[in-house]
Amino acid sequence: MVVPELGQVHRSGRTVAVDHLRLLARVARMYHEQGMRQPEIATALSISQPRVSRLLKEAITRGIVRTVVVLPDGVHTELEEELQRRHGLRDAVVVDTGGTGGDVIPALGSAAAAYFDTTFKSGDVIGISSWSETLLAAVERMHPRGTQVADRVMQVVGGVGSPEAQVHATRLISRLAGVTRARPVFVPSAGVVGTPVVRDALLQDAAVVEVMAQWRELTVVLVGIGSLEPSPLLLRSGNAVGHADQEELRSLGAVGDVCLHFFDAQGGVVDSAFDRRVVGIDVETFRAVERRVAVAGGERKYSAIKAALRGRWINVLITDVDVAERLLAEPA
Repeated sequence: MVVPELGQVHRSGRTVAVDHLRLLARVARMYHEQGMRQPEIATALSISQPRVSRLLKEAITRGIVRTVVVLPDGVHTELEEELQRRHGLRDAVVVDTGGTGGDVIPALGSAAAAYFDTTFKSGDVIGISSWSETLLAAVERMHPRGTQVADRVMQVVGGVGSPEAQVHATRLISRLAGVTRARPVFVPSAGVVGTPVVRDALLQDAAVVEVMAQWRELTVVLVGIGSLEPSPLLLRSGNAVGHADQEELRSLGAVGDVCLHFFDAQGGVVDSAFDRRVVGIDVETFRAVERRVAVAGGERKYSAIKAALRGRWINVLITDVDVAERLLAEPA
């Protein structure tokens, strides 16, 4: 916006001549309001183009030209920036969903797909949790790339369970590997096994050990945030949290999970018998990943999302407007 009224402006104790201010205003109006290019302005005023450029910069410095950003409908930059500031995030994406519960998945999936398309870079080693319908929605909306934008796509929680579970895990990881032209890496184990003894034995298996070693090379990990009540997908997978495990976790104060590691309302790790039966990335290795991206929203997930932020489980959040506003309305 060009300020029309000009007087003498004092800068560092010196008075700027009105004639110079008039020239600044004229150049600013020609460029910003009349849409003239710098060479055209230079010709019209019989001055050099470098001088036009200097005058335009000076007009901004002196407040003659003021820039106002007007956010389009559906863009929530202010919420995103405040989430970043309040919760120490690297990035945040906030989207309109038009509903709650399962209705948030299409909008979150589209937003996550756009974020992934923009931010994945050559050489990335991407970890992804298999048990998120939102992540599957995101990956299915991604556009195949003409060049390789990732080195590997790695499963970070076991996927072998029911046949439907294995199909889902294979579909998710194979699809993401395909669009990024990366090599897929699967965990040859169920996500949850019957006893800690079985889990400990699996962690000694050569094939599992090889995958675990590669988890230390992850540059980004993509996860959902689970609530204490398992999602329909997890229930169907054969890797769900059973009733007895839910009761134990609830008694220990668990409110949500990331990669089947449960945490309490403050984001602290809940030490449970269930946790000792999970075959997947350990908490320390997960937290060491530079970029930890969660895609989660809806009223059912709110408490878990808040706790995940408090516990610094993630540093990028893709969520919906209602969740974002609630997060900012409460103390961090």
